[in-house]
Amino acid sequence: MSDSPKKNNEQPNNPLHGVKLADILEQLVENYGWKEMSERVNINCFKSDPSIKSSLKFLRRTPWAREKVERMYLYMNGRK
Repeated sequence: MSDSPKKNNEQPNNPLHGVKLADILEQLVENYGWKEMSERVNINCFKSDPSIKSSLKFLRRTPWAREKVERMYLYMNGRK
């Protein structure tokens, strides 16, 4: 209970702080669709039978791919 206020200020300059990877993927799919996402980030989980579940599994264990997806999300929201 005492560390609650500290948690809110841990990363005040991080635009991804508090945003779940699943929410990022859902918004990207809604905005771009799987086909365009696979063209922007060349990974099989976006190309071959894509799903949120399989993409989450891959991105959680593949830091370079997650970073690219996060950058695409920030670009979509007007932050570079």
